[in-house]
Amino acid sequence: MSDNPAAIAAAEIPPGTVVLEARDIVKDFRGKREGLRRKRMRAVDHVSLQLRTGRVTALVGQSGSGKSTMGRILAQLIVPTGGELLLHGEPIAATRGRKYINYTSTVQMTLQDPFASLNPVHRISYVLKRALRIHGHATNEDDAQEQALELLRKVELTPAERYLHRFPHELSGGERQRISFARALAAQPQVLLADEPVSMLDVTIRKEMLDLLDNLRRTENLAILYITHDLGSARAYSDETLVMYHGQVVERGPSAEVIDNPQHEYTQRLLAAAPDPSRRRHRA
Repeated sequence: MSDNPAAIAAAEIPPGTVVLEARDIVKDFRGKREGLRRKRMRAVDHVSLQLRTGRVTALVGQSGSGKSTMGRILAQLIVPTGGELLLHGEPIAATRGRKYINYTSTVQMTLQDPFASLNPVHRISYVLKRALRIHGHATNEDDAQEQALELLRKVELTPAERYLHRFPHELSGGERQRISFARALAAQPQVLLADEPVSMLDVTIRKEMLDLLDNLRRTENLAILYITHDLGSARAYSDETLVMYHGQVVERGPSAEVIDNPQHEYTQRLLAAAPDPSRRRHRA
């Protein structure tokens, strides 16, 4: 095994190992001006969490709760106002250069809108091969071609050859989201941050997409953060659930306990407004 834990494949790390940790994260944004001063808005208020290999952590909350902002901080798309991130126990401060590239190879994020995140002028082959080259996993064109096909198979787009030369507009919403997962896997990450991965998809294919995410959790030994507003899917697909409200984590624990016996008033309100989670399948 490599001396650098971030440089090894997730499959080589024991399940349950903490890969990414956030400690006491704070994020303030500049708000509207009030007189001579500009008000500051706190989007994330002293949030801590750990992501472990082979485990899914759900970050649940309504729009404006701070959950997506927290995801972007973990992806280093946003710099926090306070707190720290640790990768395999080592503080991460780099926002550019080689250390930053290494971090983004280890921690990948998929966004809510798969169409907006895919360049419409490039074929899927370009999207996947470019990701492989950026992260140093393709030695030549033949290697890139074969790996791109294997990535498509991993996200269950088969026969893979049929999808490789298509453009994003030729794919359904579910297929585009699978391409987003494939592009993330091209980095050979240990952590996958999935921000509302099914909220823009037709209800008939949401379960298929969550089943795929669960399969990737098992086969790739990924540490997954599942960002969602849906308590039912959090109950079915995650090991731990954290509930965010006004930037704070107001409740956390094993998903079954949090959702079957919510203690905080906000969690109770979310549950009352959601379909009965006991009707969803429970993850084995």
